[in-house]
Amino acid sequence: MDGDGGGAAAAHHHTRSPEDVFRDFRARRAGIVKALTTDVEKFYQMCDPEKENLCLYGLPNETWEVTLPAEEVPPELPEPALGINFARDGMIEKDWLSLVAVHSDAWLLSVAFYFGARFGFDKDARRRLFTMINNLPTVYEIVTGVAKKQSKAPNGSSKSSKSNSKPSKQTNSNSKPAKPAHPKEDDDSGQEDGEEDQAYLCGSCGESYANGEFWICCDVCEKWFHGKCVRITPAKAEHIKQYKCPSCSSKRSRE
Repeated sequence: MDGDGGGAAAAHHHTRSPEDVFRDFRARRAGIVKALTTDVEKFYQMCDPEKENLCLYGLPNETWEVTLPAEEVPPELPEPALGINFARDGMIEKDWLSLVAVHSDAWLLSVAFYFGARFGFDKDARRRLFTMINNLPTVYEIVTGVAKKQSKAPNGSSKSSKSNSKPSKQTNSNSKPAKPAHPKEDDDSGQEDGEEDQAYLCGSCGESYANGEFWICCDVCEKWFHGKCVRITPAKAEHIKQYKCPSCSSKRSRE
């Protein structure tokens, strides 16, 4: 078992461009997305908690494998999160998959930046690489279904059914009541999810999203707000083309 997670991709050391590294990133990411969506039953079975420390690798040919970590230390490439199989049966499947997804995002990024450092990318090349990566939804967003809800995507095709009557309106992009909140009602395991939810704290009161609450996203600063904190109801949001939160509105008017 050479467990190199496809390190061969990096072997030929000529000048590699950010586009090359991004292609590698995209292929590995596609493999991981397959494992966590299309092939999820197979992936689930392979992650047997009785086995040793397992890792999920995305490979440069858009496939995935669950295997033991590299033998040699340090490995040629950064290693994915170790022992994803141990948590499998102690969690709701959806939460476990989200956990693996968020760790996979971190791993994909570290592999890309490992190549970036190794190929001597300068600041602009790194920025180019990061921008390309950043334009894709994260694996976590895909697995939790946030990617579908973020109809901020330029094509805006993923509107919710309510807005069928006015398909061209941007309304529902910011009035998405369905947030990717963790479905955990019992809060005893709140520890692990803290980091992922940082993005979904209300910009006004700082509280996190609770299931079923109405939220709205500011089109300027892209922060999320509880509708009630900024006095916007779902009905009002239907008529707002571009929502500006109170602090962005006041900045605008003072200029």
